[in-house]
This record gives sequence, C-alpha cells and structure tokens, in this order.
Amino acid sequence: MHITLRQIEVFSEVLKSGSTTQASQVLALSQSAVSAALADLEGQLGVQLFDRVGKRLVVNEHGRLLYPRAVGLLEQATEIQQLFQEDNGAIRISASSTIGNYLLPAMMARYRRDFPRLPLELSVGNSQDVIHAVADFRVDVGLIEGPCHVSELVSEPWLEDELVVFAAPDAPILSGPITAESLGSAPWILRERGSGTREIVDYLLLSHLPQFELAMELGNSEAIKHAVRHGMGISCLSRRVIADQLEAGTLVELTLPFPRLSRTLYRIHHRQKHISKALSRFLSYCTEA
Repeated sequence: MHITLRQIEVFSEVLKSGSTTQASQVLALSQSAVSAALADLEGQLGVQLFDRVGKRLVVNEHGRLLYPRAVGLLEQATEIQQLFQEDNGAIRISASSTIGNYLLPAMMARYRRDFPRLPLELSVGNSQDVIHAVADFRVDVGLIEGPCHVSELVSEPWLEDELVVFAAPDAPILSGPITAESLGSAPWILRERGSGTREIVDYLLLSHLPQFELAMELGNSEAIKHAVRHGMGISCLSRRVIADQLEAGTLVELTLPFPRLSRTLYRIHHRQKHISKALSRFLSYCTEA
C-alpha cells in the first residue's frame, strides 16, 4: 500500500466541497488529477469513500470513518513542515572552557530573550574535545581558543582575545622588576595540554623565556585562579577570565617585557554540515557581541 499525503488531501477537500471540480480549484490541480488521486486511494483501500449522486459526491460510512484520521495526518504533516520552516530544532554548541564559561552565557541569554522557545544545548571542554565533537557531528558548531588543523573542518576567525600574566598581590616576583629571567624562574600554573589557552601560552610566551618551571597543570581556569591567589605560582589566562579579580585587587597583572599577548578565537564546523537558519541566526548574535 502506498497512500500519499496528496491523496489524503484530495479526499479531505472533496469531502468538504462535495465535488472534484471545486476540490481541483482549491488544490490548484486539474479535475482529472483530483479524480485519479481519489480513485487510486479508493483502489488501495478496497472501498468506495463516496456515493455518486448525479454529479455530486456524498461521503458514505467508509469516508466518515477515514475523515478524522485524514485530518489528523494532514495536521501532523503541517506541523512537520512548520517545524523545519521555522528551524525550531535545538542548536548544539561545543565550546572550550574560556568561551563556554565566560563569553557564551551572556550571548546565549541575549539570544534566548529574543527567541525564548528555541532550545540551545552547550557542552564545555578543552579545544581538542570541541574539535572531536564537531568532527563526529555530535554538535553543530564549535568555538575554540586556537587554530584548528583538521582538514574536514572549516575554521574561521571569530573574536580577538587578550592574555594576561598574573600573580597574587604578595607574590615574590613582584618584589623586583619583571624580566624574562624572573618569569622563567617563577613557578607556573597552566592549563592542561590540549587546551587552546595552553597552546597559545606555549607559543607566544614560554618559548621566549630562558627557562621555564611548570609547577602544576590544572584542568580549568577557576582552579588556576584560586591556586595563584593562594600564592602557589603565576599563570596566564584570558583577561575576560580574571577581570573581576583584577578589579577587586585579589589578583595583579604583571607588566611584561614582551609585546601584548593576544590570540584569535575560532569558530569551526564540519565541511559537510548544513548551516540552518536558526544556527546562522545564533552565530550572528555571537558575532555582534
């Protein structure tokens, strides 16, 4: 059996109008096409749905049995069509920790104020976690803190971010001038390998120090901030991550003998990923922010 929605639609319209002529005008079909669709439906069901009374078609007991189910099917089909016309599906985002914890919440809140019914799903990990999630189609788009070198992914510059080296207010390094030597001999507390922040810090900063003492690796920025605040070492994170602590004076920015440390944040998606209207709209909110 191969009943089509078009046949169900023809049946419903013929029932409402009482003739194939009027149904054909409503459906923008020829009268012969309407008659053929109705005859095909009756043939598949093995019953007549209408009694022929002159030129009129009068619904019979079979047609009355079918009609409420036909209406239900057409309503469900309309709902499916509207679902994808309006792009109401959940947007799945994966972001590295700095972006997911400190940038995206405000962007998501702004988006939800304008589109309160559209669901958003956010997962947070390090940059490698995000890259794997995008490559495996587990999320629609990824936001990471460094460049992506995976060939099947499209990587686009998104935002600029400043990195800050910081210490506790009473840290020993503050007792003298900040030099490459004093930075090299200080204990460093850094993000784990695989983190976008760690990759950029290794490239922009640590490679220029005469020596380097890694005191600790921690898996999130909050833990690093607390460790530095308690005098366990110095670190380097996004200014966005420590802005409140710098303003409160619980952490102190170190003036470096190097150029300003900055990096580009990237947006990534799979080359074969369809960018829906809802996803494109959400990304525009992120870009405007």
